[in-house]
Amino acid sequence: MKNILVTGASGFVGKYFCEFIKSKSDFKIHAVVHSTKRTSQILSDQNINLVQLDLKDQKKVFEAINKIKPDYIIHLAALTSPQKSFTDPQDTLVTNITAELNILEAIRLQNLIDTKLLIISSSEIYGLIGPSDNPVSETTMLKPTSPYAVSKITQDYLGFQYYLTHKIKCIIVRPFNHIGPRQIDKFVISDFSKQIAEIEKGKRKPEIVVGNLNAKRDFTDVRDVVRGYYSLLKKGIPGEVYNIGSGKSYYIKDILNKLIGMSGVKISIKIDENKFKPGDVPDIICDNSKLSKATGWKPEIPLDKTLKDTLDYWRSIV
Repeated sequence: MKNILVTGASGFVGKYFCEFIKSKSDFKIHAVVHSTKRTSQILSDQNINLVQLDLKDQKKVFEAINKIKPDYIIHLAALTSPQKSFTDPQDTLVTNITAELNILEAIRLQNLIDTKLLIISSSEIYGLIGPSDNPVSETTMLKPTSPYAVSKITQDYLGFQYYLTHKIKCIIVRPFNHIGPRQIDKFVISDFSKQIAEIEKGKRKPEIVVGNLNAKRDFTDVRDVVRGYYSLLKKGIPGEVYNIGSGKSYYIKDILNKLIGMSGVKISIKIDENKFKPGDVPDIICDNSKLSKATGWKPEIPLDKTLKDTLDYWRSIV
């Protein structure tokens, strides 16, 4: 049985990844959580070893990795909000870079040369792209527009440097926007869905507050994304970078209209410029051909199903 270490296991993607990997009988899952308060039924499983760990604590990271000696690591843990990175750039940079550096150093110093490490970067690193850059491939120039994006570029390049210098089996993934049930409401689709669910239950007036509706984004269901991550752990080539996304972009206003259309309530729309992000990119589309060629992965869950599942999730909890 192979040992797999999942950092950020109590986060949005981490829970889905652990849920997916539980169906694979050849893995013992070691789920890293910062606090056991955020664990859920998904992680409360006899086949999952919960590891409470602050990834910024170098000594504790070294001890955990030495004890587990993972065959695979998927590094999902990070501060993930571009918006928040503008208000506290230092926290975003220090947290995201230090956590990964500690993992890389633990692998290097303990000579775990067979450990395969999947580093989750972000499409945010492509930043201020123009129309001629779409669809965005792994070789597109990086033009970061937030401290968060800079932190992910550093994670991205740190992994590549350790591959080149120390032969650590790092695979870099740059996911585009991924959505689905259980995502917190600081992200646009969950934000819309929560507001609509509250309106339906009479908990707020029939008005939805939104930011920039004219941007276009490439959305992929989180359940498809974790399948892609697994396929790269198995078939990805160390030292290589892979985009993951649907390959199609949608206007945010069209997404909103789809969600409102799934509700039986008449809802008005209010624009709040405080929700606009500095350096917002008008349109971004993922070129996922490299990933598809390497692993055979392709998105399977239709956007409308993802939207309905997300709306139904918020209906069940508000």
